[in-house]
Amino acid sequence: MQKNAKTIVFLLFTMFSCFAVSCTKDNGGNGTYKGHDYVDLGLPSGTMWATCNVGAESPDQYGDYFAWGETAPKASYNWSTYVYSNGDYNQLTKYCTQSDFGYKGFTDDLKTLQPSDDAATANWGEGWSTPTYNQWVELLTKCSHSWTTINEVKGCLFTARNGNSIFLPAGDSRFDEESRLIGDEGSYWSSTLYKSAPDGVKGFQFIISFDDCDLYDTFCRANGRPVRAVHPSR
Repeated sequence: MQKNAKTIVFLLFTMFSCFAVSCTKDNGGNGTYKGHDYVDLGLPSGTMWATCNVGAESPDQYGDYFAWGETAPKASYNWSTYVYSNGDYNQLTKYCTQSDFGYKGFTDDLKTLQPSDDAATANWGEGWSTPTYNQWVELLTKCSHSWTTINEVKGCLFTARNGNSIFLPAGDSRFDEESRLIGDEGSYWSSTLYKSAPDGVKGFQFIISFDDCDLYDTFCRANGRPVRAVHPSR
């Protein structure tokens, strides 16, 4: 009788373990990394997308705003406050491939944000980063998207084939102290510098609106924009 009881307990334990594993797989690989939630969208690259912006506590919050290459929010966003400029767009001191835009002809060969200049890495820790150009393209091409409202906040919902999704709130961008298109447009940084001449000093931004989602290059690296972090692997 004791042997039969042990056998029954073992079988129940095995069934429960299989059920637990099954449930873990059914959540699509979603989880938490270094205290921040991510979603597995089943993307070919294996990229995990955070559920909210850096500085936000929920998906419908805009979070903090960062100039490209800066890691802390500030009161005013312009060329005079930009850490990698000597006061204007053609006086860059880092991430500049053309002497015409560098301070006293300065150039370097940096075309992707270094971890120390990445708002996602600096604020959330190693393993998190600002999406590259290619990661934004993958999100755009491998997921469907629709303009929607969550908790009275407008934005774009990206839904993957596995049924998982992320919401990007339309927080626009900031120049000086102003944000003019909140609710109508969202602008998110990429970690990639525009590589083609003659514009090798531009940063890429991902724009969302009710009728369009796409990547655009911009000279306005001094503008403040939200950052949605990614984790590189499953």
